[in-house]
Amino acid sequence: MISVLVVEDDPVAAEAHRTYVERVSGFTVAGVVHAGNEALRFVERTPVDLVLLDFYLPDTHGLAVCRALRAAGRAVDVIAVTSARDLAVVRAAVSSGVVQYLLKPFTFASLRDKLERYAEFRDQLGGVGEVGGQADVDRMLATLRTTDHSTLPKGMSGETLDAVTSALRDASNGLSAASTATTVGVSRVTARRYLEYLADSGLVVREPHYGQVGRPEVWYRARTP
Repeated sequence: MISVLVVEDDPVAAEAHRTYVERVSGFTVAGVVHAGNEALRFVERTPVDLVLLDFYLPDTHGLAVCRALRAAGRAVDVIAVTSARDLAVVRAAVSSGVVQYLLKPFTFASLRDKLERYAEFRDQLGGVGEVGGQADVDRMLATLRTTDHSTLPKGMSGETLDAVTSALRDASNGLSAASTATTVGVSRVTARRYLEYLADSGLVVREPHYGQVGRPEVWYRARTP
């Protein structure tokens, strides 16, 4: 079994990640922590094979955790699970030894694909001796590379999701489904579907807004990293 440490500051997202990992055959969750220093202490006490690492942690950045693991000589691999899209961060992640980079929001199928490819990669490197040649090395490294067409539920597009996410980031006080629909140029039903998807993924906070009469309207606000 491949033992996994989940590092995620949001408790709801952390529990979702734990549940996802435990649904994948061959993987087990060794622990769940919510801060970078907690992760380093956990790995010091309990060796693990893989860390699912959020980058926006309350006490430090995930890249600092990666570097600390390498400096300590920890033989642990890291899959970044983060909303960080900055190219400088992606480059730094690669140079820090991150083996996979998974952008939030994502589906169970997306994480399962990353984990299964990682497991296949480990199996190929599990023997002793030497590789037969360059083709063998290329094949092993290619195992980690994938074009995932299942990152979003059926009927949802990355372009619309990016538009909804951008609208929320520009609205410091949040948006309702109706105002999101107007801003993005989609129907209210479509806007609500994307907003609920983001909320279920832990990237958006639902907040009730009370008017003068009737039931409160749900507004959505981008979670601050």
